[in-house]
Amino acid sequence: MKTTPAHDERMAKMTFASVYLHYVTKVESKGRTKEELHQVIEWLTGFDQKKLEELIDQKATFEYFFQNAKLNPNAQLITGVICGYRMEEIETPLTKQVRYLDKLVDELAKGRKMEKILRTA
Repeated sequence: MKTTPAHDERMAKMTFASVYLHYVTKVESKGRTKEELHQVIEWLTGFDQKKLEELIDQKATFEYFFQNAKLNPNAQLITGVICGYRMEEIETPLTKQVRYLDKLVDELAKGRKMEKILRTA
């Protein structure tokens, strides 16, 4: 799926801090924990809680966030639709990475088992 250059630019410049609290609210309102959210984020990016706090304090953009992440090699196993986009059809790497994170948070909030969220080959 082709995204527009304006859409991709907006994703790149958005800060992780600006959506992090939304992620926390979403998962906690569905009975999941902040610790589970951190586990999911660490699986995808390699960032532990201390590093996440640093990135939030720095108001790191998603561009910076994912440039410094060690993306899990199984991230490509994240498929399906999120925010109206089919994961497999997103062409811009950064946009795809942001949507990977959105998809994992969505699965956590929907009560999916952690071993299913943290995909293995």
